[in-house]
Amino acid sequence: MIVARHLVQRYSRSTERDPNAASAADARALTVLDGIDLEVEQGEVVVILGPSGSGKTTLLGLLAGLDRPTEGEVELAGVALSSLDEDARARLRAERIGFVFQSFHLLPTLTALENVLVPLELLPPERAPAPSEARARARDLLERVGLGDRLHHYPAQLSGGEQQRVGIARAFANDPVLLFADEPTGNLDRETGDEIASLLFALNEQRGTTLVIVTHDLALARRAHRVVHLAGGHIERIERVVDPDGARACAASAPGDPPSGEAPA
Repeated sequence: MIVARHLVQRYSRSTERDPNAASAADARALTVLDGIDLEVEQGEVVVILGPSGSGKTTLLGLLAGLDRPTEGEVELAGVALSSLDEDARARLRAERIGFVFQSFHLLPTLTALENVLVPLELLPPERAPAPSEARARARDLLERVGLGDRLHHYPAQLSGGEQQRVGIARAFANDPVLLFADEPTGNLDRETGDEIASLLFALNEQRGTTLVIVTHDLALARRAHRVVHLAGGHIERIERVVDPDGARACAASAPGDPPSGEAPA
């Protein structure tokens, strides 16, 4: 589903030259990712775990085709992203990829139902459902995440947990084959975060979506199939979780547990 080969991401900066740098260009470059190789299989749940500044959000942006790497290649479902222009990349994201964000990113002037409809309205005509079907799909998703009585509420009228539920419903609206979640529980308290994570995993399992989550939450990471430990722009190790389903069941049944530790800085 996802194949990343030798991903390097550098950003230019203006600093005094490092005497150990090979060139002036190297001295002015900040390397955020350095030689990342990663494969994610269809239907797999993978967590990218690391402290702030480890490069995990940058890696997610490259895997999702939101940014282009300085070096290396990403393939999504056999398609090399480097072969696509910006319009084709945007079309690929609209048709096949869903996103869940830490800060929700709901449109404040749209209701919950209207926010979930947005990805469907961005689909090309040949893939877009009829308006009545689109509304029925959006309504069904909101009911699945427990917001059947909040369809016509605006984001300002919803709690943080409710807003993230809308975000999850929106992410699944276009039936994505691949879903990226960037700190989906980062702005929520522990109990609400566990509920949101359980919803995300449940919908993902029902639909067979490949799920890639960026987080620094160890408890959330234990609910994945594999955990990619990232530090300093490098993959330190990739850990296979022995019983992710058991961890999800425990989290769902114990919402009042104290907060878990974070990955070491």
